[in-house]
Amino acid sequence: MEASALMSRWTRLHMPAADILFRIVLVSAMALPMLMLYAVSTLGPMLSRDLGFDPALLGYLVMSSFGLAAVLSFWAGAIVDRLGSRHALMALFLAIALAFMLIASIDSFHGLVAAAAICGIGQALANPVTNLLIGERIPKEKKAGVVGLKQSGVQVAALFAGLALPGIAFQYGWRAAFGGIAPVAMLFLVATLFFAPGKHGKTGGSFTFSRPNPLLLRLMGIQFCVGISLSAFVTFLPTFGALQGMSHSLAGTLIAVFGAMGMLSRIVLTPMGAKLKDESLLLLALIAISACSVAVTMHAGPESHWRLWTGAIGMGLAAVGTNAIAMSMLVRDAAFGAVTTASGFISVAFFGGFALGPPLRGALSSHSGDPQPGWLMLIGVLLCGCILSLALASARRRTAGMPGAATRAA
Repeated sequence: MEASALMSRWTRLHMPAADILFRIVLVSAMALPMLMLYAVSTLGPMLSRDLGFDPALLGYLVMSSFGLAAVLSFWAGAIVDRLGSRHALMALFLAIALAFMLIASIDSFHGLVAAAAICGIGQALANPVTNLLIGERIPKEKKAGVVGLKQSGVQVAALFAGLALPGIAFQYGWRAAFGGIAPVAMLFLVATLFFAPGKHGKTGGSFTFSRPNPLLLRLMGIQFCVGISLSAFVTFLPTFGALQGMSHSLAGTLIAVFGAMGMLSRIVLTPMGAKLKDESLLLLALIAISACSVAVTMHAGPESHWRLWTGAIGMGLAAVGTNAIAMSMLVRDAAFGAVTTASGFISVAFFGGFALGPPLRGALSSHSGDPQPGWLMLIGVLLCGCILSLALASARRRTAGMPGAATRAA
């Protein structure tokens, strides 16, 4: 009760500051769970060298984390509805703190896999709980902008991992780089007491599986394709850059550039998409640009590092923005279903793609002894995403023409 009263009094007296700090908490709730992917990408060579495992196995760390996130996301919406935004957000930050603390203290590859899996709890909760908070606190006309801002937190993680983690690791070791994330997560856990409502209207939602509707299934397919391509691209871009003669520090900077472009994309494109009659066509354009970016990247060589930078910029600007637009569609259009449940389903598809992308691309490249088949696979997956975007646009047009469609839109 005291914490709730303090939160209410502080919010009334300092509303502008409270709004800013509320948005920082939202961004952090998206950034910290995704930091696992980018930390493994930038610090993976150090982990494999010190713990004595094949660098090709790094993809399984990503698979462990996002695989569990994908499974939990089937029920993440119901869990968030049952717990409420405050307790769900606290569980998110606690899982992240535990995962990074364990990684910093473990001495075996299998231990890393188990610790990375714990991070999947936070990843599964991130979108449903942040979307619920936006629904509770943000006016309708500002929802799309705030969704874009909080989704940019994923790229804040990439920017931090590319710019800060290598320096910390070189100076103090990779264990310090991972372990330093734990107290940050605990700080935001405490901040949750001030920004998330202590009480909520329990929906009494069931934890049983419910089938997503046809519109949501199409959007899930799009996000599955994007997830495969994004995770594989980010995981292996620094390694591919090193093969083309880049220094390890400069190759890590590719992830920072990717992150910066992703932040810009999510902040700018999400409100832009909200002004369109149908964001599905924007998804189509962005995924097509992403396929072109991968095509440019795969032809990089020792004398054409500019292709690596172009690919990182293109994927950051285009592919990254699609997930924020998808989440904005869920918040704004009730035709996809209840926002927490629909967010969970989108996360199932997106995280499922993230889990499969790195091991699939790594297996193709290892089998052929050439990275090119792996890049071609990503292009093919993105082209499938283009086809699904067209199917979604067609389905939304049909749904909009049905009686009562106007009353179903949020």
